Amino acid sequence: MTEHRVSGPGPVGVLVMAHGVATGVDDIPRYYAHIRGERPKNPAVEQELVDRYQAIGGHSPLIEITADVARGLEEELARRHGPGRYPVAFGFRHVAPYIGDALVRLQADGAVRYIGLVQAPHYSAMSVGVYERAAGAGPLPGHTIGAWHLEPRLIRLLANRVRDAAAKLPVPLADAAVAFTAHSLPERLRGTGDPYPVQLAETAAAVAGVLGLAGYEVGWQSAGRTPEPWMGPDVLELLRAWASAGRRAALVAPVGFVSDHLEVLYDLDVEARALADALGLPFIRTQSLNADPEYIRVLADVIDRDERGDRDPRDRPRGGASAGA
Repeated sequence: MTEHRVSGPGPVGVLVMAHGVATGVDDIPRYYAHIRGERPKNPAVEQELVDRYQAIGGHSPLIEITADVARGLEEELARRHGPGRYPVAFGFRHVAPYIGDALVRLQADGAVRYIGLVQAPHYSAMSVGVYERAAGAGPLPGHTIGAWHLEPRLIRLLANRVRDAAAKLPVPLADAAVAFTAHSLPERLRGTGDPYPVQLAETAAAVAGVLGLAGYEVGWQSAGRTPEPWMGPDVLELLRAWASAGRRAALVAPVGFVSDHLEVLYDLDVEARALADALGLPFIRTQSLNADPEYIRVLADVIDRDERGDRDPRDRPRGGASAGA
């Protein structure tokens, strides 16, 4: 990963980035066309997207959550470093305000450089790397943080989320089937040196270590609809396997997702829950971090560590596809 750091006085803009969502069911044609770019649209996939939005009430709260995160992060950084030192703006890939718009805003706020922070703790050239390139094409010099999947406060917060969810299960956590999940990506990435699957396993191990959890699974969800194989096992496969093995309850911690959006609200709360109910398997997922004040402090810690240059080396992209992203 190439970083463009600029030293000297002046505000440092913080660019909070996320995927973006359709603003409602009526916005899905525009949103889907933007995702596809110059590739032809698949009407069946577009209709499936409509159906999924309708299943969650027609609205995904990601835009509002990201705005709240940016506002909270600016307040937290001002508390730590003084007002105006770290102005924060948010931008999306597929809905306004776009990433370029956010950088223009930071420049107007006087920022002399930016630090990009994607709302995803784990690095892949196909995920964080895409945001990194988009931000790098903007009007400000700067860099995007590669990963922050082992940030100490994050691990403690995720462990607390697991404890809170486990308290609602009919069995103790030690007797439940537990999976830590993230968004699946094409299986071919494993052969490129991309750190994404390794980083997910590291997060899972760190959270399990805090909990003293001996048995757990690392799983995947929300795979794309393409002919090539995607990383597995899928969370639905895990639910079926747990039911067949006679497990008494299931807990899924989607640690690759920080906000409520379609991949959580539909893929877990609707699809996975429906399967678990059909299997007679008590099911719960951990609550998303959203704009929780403790999560805001996690992000401020990430910015502070990056500015000091003392990032955990395991958080940095390394090897293969990720190195040049």
